[in-house]
Amino acid sequence: MKSQNQDDIHTPFGGVIPELACRNHTMRILPLIESTFSEAGLSWKDVDGIVVTSKPGLFGALLVGVTVAKTLAMLHDLPLLGVNHLEGHLHAPLLRDATYSPSADFDYPFVGLCVSGGHTSLYNVKGLGKYQLLGRTVDDAAGEAFDKFGKLLGLGYPAGPKLDQIAKAGNRMAFDFPRALMKKGELNFSFSGLKTAGSLKIKEIGPEALTSRLADLCASYQEAIVDALIEKTRRALEVTKLQRLVITGGVSANSRLRHVAEETFSNLGVEVLVPPLRFCTDNAAMIGLVGLRRLQRGERDTLKLTPEAFMKVAELA
Repeated sequence: MKSQNQDDIHTPFGGVIPELACRNHTMRILPLIESTFSEAGLSWKDVDGIVVTSKPGLFGALLVGVTVAKTLAMLHDLPLLGVNHLEGHLHAPLLRDATYSPSADFDYPFVGLCVSGGHTSLYNVKGLGKYQLLGRTVDDAAGEAFDKFGKLLGLGYPAGPKLDQIAKAGNRMAFDFPRALMKKGELNFSFSGLKTAGSLKIKEIGPEALTSRLADLCASYQEAIVDALIEKTRRALEVTKLQRLVITGGVSANSRLRHVAEETFSNLGVEVLVPPLRFCTDNAAMIGLVGLRRLQRGERDTLKLTPEAFMKVAELA
């Protein structure tokens, strides 16, 4: 079966269509497993356990993965373990491969900024399975704010990477977009007001002038999101008195966020770990890393494992 990026399926619709996502998972998951074994030169005899993302996310897509994982675990008599999607992201910067490796002394505890299309949260990561929620978005996630604004600008889906690229040619101070919940001591995020302000500004500028102001709009809007993420993260480091920071999730691929984070926190003596782009978005490697570590300490799930679309706010804690 020809390889296909999931964005190719959803782009014509301007966003993720759950039914199409689930159907695509169903058609491709087994051929993908077979091709992975073939490329790696391995077989089921080389497998010691099966781990699978079980929450949170699109229920139908999770259901496909969990059902296949349980079936294969039963068929090959292998231990099974469900992994939390967000826990995977928090450990993605700890992955290693031929061209990337974190410093040998980077270890727990650290502050984790998990920022993606559906989640924007700050954690005190004290160890595997030991998480203290410090702050979270009370409405839209940062990734949603990027994609929704980009859609209004006609950038298509996914809009975040395109907006990032266009913003490089713009003036970050051209428009004064709001930064919400910035009072002293506040660690939560809010991006719904920014999204509304962006929509109103597009209408104010009008379609005739939009093209000439596009780069400035993208740069100013992006700066508002980056400012909020950086300031709340700085406060989290101050509160926890930690000197290690992980920034992870799809939005951690944003070039402006990466630059400002490195510049800001390095000047504060903080060791910053941001994964390479291939580990920023959802990937099996991060789930495998968490699953491997949990399996090694004896954790197991039964065949009663069920997917969950949502999780309680403080569940990781």
